[in-house]
Amino acid sequence: METIYDLGVKMIESMQKEKMQAGDVVAIDKASGRITKLGRSFARSRDYDAMGPSTKFVQCPEGELQKRKEVVHVVTLHEIDVINSRTQGFLALFAGDTGEIRQEVREQIDAKVAEWREEGKADIVPGVLFIDEVHMLDMECFSFLNRALENDMSPILVVATNRGITKIRGTNYRSPHGIPIDLLDRLLIISTQPYSEKELRLILDIRCEEEDVEMTDDGKELLTKIGKETSLRYAIHLITAASLIAQKRKSAEVEIDDIGKAYTLFIDVRRSIQFMTEYQDQYMFNEVQDDADMNGVDEQ
Repeated sequence: METIYDLGVKMIESMQKEKMQAGDVVAIDKASGRITKLGRSFARSRDYDAMGPSTKFVQCPEGELQKRKEVVHVVTLHEIDVINSRTQGFLALFAGDTGEIRQEVREQIDAKVAEWREEGKADIVPGVLFIDEVHMLDMECFSFLNRALENDMSPILVVATNRGITKIRGTNYRSPHGIPIDLLDRLLIISTQPYSEKELRLILDIRCEEEDVEMTDDGKELLTKIGKETSLRYAIHLITAASLIAQKRKSAEVEIDDIGKAYTLFIDVRRSIQFMTEYQDQYMFNEVQDDADMNGVDEQ
């Protein structure tokens, strides 16, 4: 099936730029006039004895030449708000001068997006809001999150904290994880368990590989034991320190002696507390803590 098109100047320049010739399979966007070269037809594969490695052969399309193509645009609600709240419209995204967006504009955009969603013209893909150390937020922030979660277009909220039962920031009220009970009731709490010795060994193996550190099996066993008795972070920090000690003695592998020397030079939290308790009188501005406070530190 042959069709004759009247091409404009820009389309001709585009074809010349793509170096199109007879036998090429092209796609023409009727709306924008953009011409894209898909490849060369298999029917013209024997026109030349030698062809470059970049030559791509495709099947010649069959049936109607005009086809409807569905184009999906991915935009955020904020971008739609900016486009509709500024006189320069789409250019406001590139200028960076978004300014304050009125609440009326947000409500109109939300209503329009909801209408598109009902008609099947748009799909809402929720984003993810991750807040680490969520116990540092105060009551005003928690109230804002409570209200935001009630919105149909609210993102998926993921929070993380390592606090137990403690005071909510800025108040005298105590709550689990430092989060108000009403917000805590809206969350799905994921329970965590301490790492087993096998999991510690696997994590340390991966960390050694990432830091490009060669370590003997005995050294990894010792490092795993240290991580179980102290903390995983401390054991990970010892990898770099022990590697530098091994390099100083011109060794390609980290051995037990290197880890032992690093363990002696750099102390963990528990040994630091014991050291400070033993020599607390020799430090300036010392505040002696009672046994109950010290036990609380040990438990953490």
